[in-house]
Amino acid sequence: MQAKLGQLLFYDPILSGNQNISCATCHHSDHGSSDGLSLGVGEGGVGIGPQRTTGSGPDRIRKRIPRNAPALWNLGVREVSVMFHDGRVTRSDIYDNGFNTPAQEWLPEGLSGLLAVQALFPLTSQFEMAGDPVENEVAGAAYDRIDAVWPILAKRVRVIPEYGRMFVEAFEDVATPDDITIVHIANALAAFEISEYQSFDSRFDRYLAGDADAFDETEQAGLELFYGEAGCSSCHSGPLLTDQRFYALMLPHFGPGRTRQWDSIVRDVGHMAVSDRLDDAYRFRTPSLRNVALTGPYGHNGAYRTLEGIVRHHLDPHGAFAAWQKDEVILPSAPWIEYKDFVSFEDSQERARLASRLDITPITLDDTEVAELVAFLETLTGGDSVKGRLGRPDAVPSGLEVQ
Repeated sequence: MQAKLGQLLFYDPILSGNQNISCATCHHSDHGSSDGLSLGVGEGGVGIGPQRTTGSGPDRIRKRIPRNAPALWNLGVREVSVMFHDGRVTRSDIYDNGFNTPAQEWLPEGLSGLLAVQALFPLTSQFEMAGDPVENEVAGAAYDRIDAVWPILAKRVRVIPEYGRMFVEAFEDVATPDDITIVHIANALAAFEISEYQSFDSRFDRYLAGDADAFDETEQAGLELFYGEAGCSSCHSGPLLTDQRFYALMLPHFGPGRTRQWDSIVRDVGHMAVSDRLDDAYRFRTPSLRNVALTGPYGHNGAYRTLEGIVRHHLDPHGAFAAWQKDEVILPSAPWIEYKDFVSFEDSQERARLASRLDITPITLDDTEVAELVAFLETLTGGDSVKGRLGRPDAVPSGLEVQ
């Protein structure tokens, strides 16, 4: 019941400030639980996936989302210990609530796990789901204090009779709709994502289970490169194919950046913004490779539209950085902000800073070996699991348009 409730909330724009965007807008079942864009189009955009536009008139977007929308596959498994590209949500006792998050000590108690915690933060972001402070009370509350947003959204949900009834049925501690809090909403969202986006039925899994015929010769050669000469498994390890650590890959920077407070230039320093350690500058979390063929563009900012492109970058970061072209990115047209899209990429000093930070060792492979690696990565795509379990609902209790 909690997963069904979470499904409806996931696709319902009721959780956004202007009630025009849902979780599914940027993490859609039709696009591998992502959106097919290099940088997302949040509040003010129209449509889904690569066809999403940047809006028009006074409602058009004011800024692109600074990073690529991450895929949701297997984020609910126990081994996952870090969320977001920069790792700003982790398990920790630093605030005596079990988690280290942007909400610090104001994070509500009772969240079911890391995935439920993560679900709270897009709701508070002006350019993702909250909107502009002059437009609605949700966005205005975010500028007061981050936790001021969540009671407003919880009230919106609990006054809808169908949601109220479902929460009473789904949660033992909800006796009446008045008991519904943002914690119940986040836990329902997490329950849906855990169920919907669990995927361990790929041909790679068949191979691990002993199926000697799971791969053809090209894919087998790619597997041997992945775990051998190419060194991919040094970071993409374990059942999730990620070590959940942070590395600087020298990916070219573009877009608005996730600029830290007091930073005088447009850039994205990655995990350093969380740790405040200079050693973490430009380091980003190793992504899981489960269903990777479904989740392009690739990199924390979607700098490469193809698997081959991101593989070649890993093999020769300096060469790929120097040769990178703007047509690698998938960015919906937005003439009023496009003049800023590549300001940081064209900044010679920022390019030098990016080029000075590299945590991976270049490797020489020929074109055949690159093709073999890509072929192996495509075997990581799941079977029936990629279709989900509950899918997209036809309607949601708010009566708003399903995303």
